[in-house]
Amino acid sequence: MMISMKRILPAILVAGLAIGALNTGLAQVKKGKTRPLTTEQLMEAIVKPHMGELKKGLVDSKPSSDEDWKKLALSAALLNESSYTMMEDGRCPDSIWADACTKDLREGSAAAAAAIEKKDIEGALAGFKKLGASCKACHSEHKPKH
Repeated sequence: MMISMKRILPAILVAGLAIGALNTGLAQVKKGKTRPLTTEQLMEAIVKPHMGELKKGLVDSKPSSDEDWKKLALSAALLNESSYTMMEDGRCPDSIWADACTKDLREGSAAAAAAIEKKDIEGALAGFKKLGASCKACHSEHKPKH
């Protein structure tokens, strides 16, 4: 049975457009449109180390000095700031990314920062937990699986 080119051509065109749309989304996740910082660099330089610092300072041990609290405040503030960078320059490809950045990362880091300022370990832990939700939500959709 011979399939008409009139039927195949539209299907190929639709498939090509779909692949093109997917590639555009992936490019936005990997890098913004005009700035040189890649998403991988942002994660490696800011998000990963400061999530690690918060875990170390809030979960693995507890802050015992003003210097400990100061380090925690820095990490929470930088994570909060990273939520804005992740939404800028065309980097945000979809609502999963947007929700993870604005609802979980931004709100969680702001809550952690406010609790840290009061030296409230339980409040800081609650904010940190919300931060972790942002990582999980976004990575489940956008982080390449190796």
